[in-house]
Amino acid sequence: MRIITSTRLRTYWTEYRQAKSSLEHWLVLARAAKWFHVPDVRRTFPGAGLVTVSSGRTVVIFNIGGNKYRLVTVIHYNTRKVFVLRFLTQAEYDSQRWKEDL
Repeated sequence: MRIITSTRLRTYWTEYRQAKSSLEHWLVLARAAKWFHVPDVRRTFPGAGLVTVSSGRTVVIFNIGGNKYRLVTVIHYNTRKVFVLRFLTQAEYDSQRWKEDL
């Protein structure tokens, strides 16, 4: 898959140093993946979840760093692109406020 943008991931792992190795691992696996629908994603990342946000679109959430963080993405299966939208701590994710911005 093509990650849009991996630069954003580097920004996240600079800010959240504890998450660096987990984000790098996610990036390697996601780049090598050939996802055509959600079950493919879950074969690579069994904990991946779907959430509908306020805009009505569905985002894919990945657990990062032993569930300490959440990576919020949109996957366009037809173009093989994964758009990185947000990186949240567990507390930020639990607050649900992030859904209003997407």
